[in-house]
Amino acid sequence: MFQRRIAFVTALFVLPALPAGAAMELLMFEQPGCVYCARWNEEVSPEYPKTPEGRLAPVRRLDLHGKLPADLTIARAPAFTPTFVLVVDGVEKGRIEGYPGEDFFWVLLDDLIGKAGGTVTK
Repeated sequence: MFQRRIAFVTALFVLPALPAGAAMELLMFEQPGCVYCARWNEEVSPEYPKTPEGRLAPVRRLDLHGKLPADLTIARAPAFTPTFVLVVDGVEKGRIEGYPGEDFFWVLLDDLIGKAGGTVTK
C-alpha cells in the first residue's frame, strides 16, 4: 500500500512538455488468458485514468493477434503480453515489454514519457 502511494505521489509531478496539439497514447497489447494483463488490470487500471500519466497518455487496448490500426506506426510487432507501447501522434516512442509489477511500471512509464517529450519532476 505504501509503495502504491509513493507511485501515485510521484505520478502527480508528471508535467507534459509536448508540442501543442501532440497526441500521446499508451497502447496495451493483450490477449485472453494473460495473467500479467490481469494483474495490471487489477493493480494499475482502476487508478490509471486518474493519474497525470493517464490523462496525458490514455490507454488504447489492442489484441496481440489483431491487425494494427492504420493510424499507428510501431517499430516491431509485440511478441508477448502485455506489451505497452507509448506513441506520440501515432508513432512509437518507446515500450515496456511485460508487466514488472505496479511499482516498476510507474517508474518505467515515467521514463518513457520523459524520453517522448514529457517532463517528469520528482
